[in-house]
Amino acid sequence: MPEIRSFRRALTALAGALLLAVTTLLAGAGSAQAALPTPVSGATARSYLASLTVAAEAHADTYDRALFPHWITISGTCNTRETVLKRDGSNVVTDSACASVSGNWTSAYDNVTTTSASSFDIDHLVPLAEAWRSGAWAWSTAQRQALANDLTRPQLIAVSASSNRSKGDQDPAHWLPQTSYRCVYSRAWVQVKYYYGLTIDSAEKTALTSLLSGCA
Repeated sequence: MPEIRSFRRALTALAGALLLAVTTLLAGAGSAQAALPTPVSGATARSYLASLTVAAEAHADTYDRALFPHWITISGTCNTRETVLKRDGSNVVTDSACASVSGNWTSAYDNVTTTSASSFDIDHLVPLAEAWRSGAWAWSTAQRQALANDLTRPQLIAVSASSNRSKGDQDPAHWLPQTSYRCVYSRAWVQVKYYYGLTIDSAEKTALTSLLSGCA
């Protein structure tokens, strides 16, 4: 009957549409770009910022990167750098030593892409030298190691080597990533400083106050 044939065609079309939707969803899940742990909301970041101690940076001349042990073993043969590269990339393949031999990475700082893990750096969002000048000079080695390898807070991210070099050890008053990433960056910056009890200087607070004013 015509009605039955029409109904069957409709069912076939619906099944095809559902199959396409599921296939697209699964394909997207397999290639999704990971990122650093989601930072606190803009409202929480603004609250944290208000509570941070404002103080001039100190002990800059005694900083030594070796005082922040990294990269440490995270699991099996994987150290912190390798763990972040795998987390922040898509379709990442690693060898028996946990080195990334293939994959795709996009730098949130400047939108640079690569298929070569060696061309990307793992950035300490709050630079180690900045942390030192903001109070880490008084920490134990264990505390500095925790900051340098923190995978729980939004402190580590895989980015292009060029953006990492451009940033150096500067705070948000002197360096910022591309505009579309500034809210995430400032929220993460404040969260890390708040969690570790680090100070901020006046210019840094002014910059962060402005950045966070429009962040959800």
